[in-house]
Amino acid sequence: MAPDAMRTAARSLSGAKPVSYWLDDPGRPAAEPALTGDEHCDLLVIGGGYSGLWTALIAKERDPARDVVLIEGHEAGWAASGRNGGFCAASLTHGLANGMARWPDELAKLEDLGARNLDAIEEAVARYGIDCDFERSGEIDVATEPHQVAELREFHAEAERLGLAGRSEWLDADALRAEVDSPTFLGGIWDRDGVAMLNPAKLAWGLKRACLELGVRIYENTRGLDLAGSGAGMAVRTPYGRVFARRVALGTNIFPSLVKRVRPLTVPVYDYALMTEALTEEQLASIGWKNRQGLGDSANQFHYFRITPDRRILWGGYDAIYPYGGQLDAERDHRPETYLKLAEHFFTCFPQLEGVKFSHAWGGAIDTCTRFSAFFGTAHAGKVAYAAGYTGLGVGATRFGADVMLDLLAGEKTERTELEMVRSKPMPFPPEPFAWTGITMTKWSLARADRTGGHRNLWLKTLDRFGLGFDS
Repeated sequence: MAPDAMRTAARSLSGAKPVSYWLDDPGRPAAEPALTGDEHCDLLVIGGGYSGLWTALIAKERDPARDVVLIEGHEAGWAASGRNGGFCAASLTHGLANGMARWPDELAKLEDLGARNLDAIEEAVARYGIDCDFERSGEIDVATEPHQVAELREFHAEAERLGLAGRSEWLDADALRAEVDSPTFLGGIWDRDGVAMLNPAKLAWGLKRACLELGVRIYENTRGLDLAGSGAGMAVRTPYGRVFARRVALGTNIFPSLVKRVRPLTVPVYDYALMTEALTEEQLASIGWKNRQGLGDSANQFHYFRITPDRRILWGGYDAIYPYGGQLDAERDHRPETYLKLAEHFFTCFPQLEGVKFSHAWGGAIDTCTRFSAFFGTAHAGKVAYAAGYTGLGVGATRFGADVMLDLLAGEKTERTELEMVRSKPMPFPPEPFAWTGITMTKWSLARADRTGGHRNLWLKTLDRFGLGFDS
């Protein structure tokens, strides 16, 4: 980083609050009381992020008489659900390209289910009056290097050939810069209706309110400590009590699963983001962005960015930090060296915004798996279901995962449970030090590919051959 660029980036961070912009909201709801004593219910949901909240809500929609309890170790939406970029995508497969590579025979069905799932989220937001700034403005995958232009054009042509392009269109450099103006943009694919932008914390809080209104009993600051059989059902111990339930749904994602055999299937990745102060009308005019799409560049080490209703720009991604041993640590929620790198990249993308300050800088852990998209399963003779591994695309896909978990707990064969994607599992990560070594080699190789025109070395080609990888 050149000295002048470093000084510009550092100055822009001088007043940034070390907290998620979304969670730094005076309208944040108060926590529900912790559980004390024993509870009994038909369904216990563990986890108060999107995965758990959607599961509890849909469970009550399917059967209003079902007695549902949800416990959350901290407060609803405090983790990944309140710290992400607010990209709510229809894709259930972490993007069409990943779906093409892994489940080509059922991709049309997966795309249809994903589109219906996004429609259902939009309908639920309206039905329950969830004020989360939901805007179905789409997303643009941006090429910033010549090899990315060729790759994106080839991918779009293949999607059109397969009838899977939907309402996406190719934008050349001029058309793209007419949408959002950056000197780094060379072309892109605009998916016009497959992604919505929203306020992620407000979505979580709105789902919490909707659950309470339907009769779900929610206990916050109540961590599930262990899981064991109890008669015909299950028992979960908490710090101050227990919950006895006929069925249990685990929506704990990156946090250690109460089903221990699931733990090697995910590792934590720390992701970081910045939020600017509100732009002036003149600053906004200098970059355009009238249609308010989300954007993501096409590098292996990629950035995602979007604009908020109050004219702020969220800028995140690039670094994906894996902690040795997969240990979660709140100290890793902030990484000044990454903030500085992100700020420098921001002003490279939008030099016309030099002088803009960042109001918030934050990070947090997401769960990734070797196939980059969610996996599902049951334990304890079908009395426990789990979903995890969303790899950063869980804002939308967690609702689908909730449906899958409820189908599995009911023992039903549905169009969801018959999917190969649902019936199969990703390859587990190896134990340390092999996980650290492999992930480090993969990250180095991906960064090198970005610098060498997309050339994938022997290590990456070997991972490709076995359908393995590391992503955020």
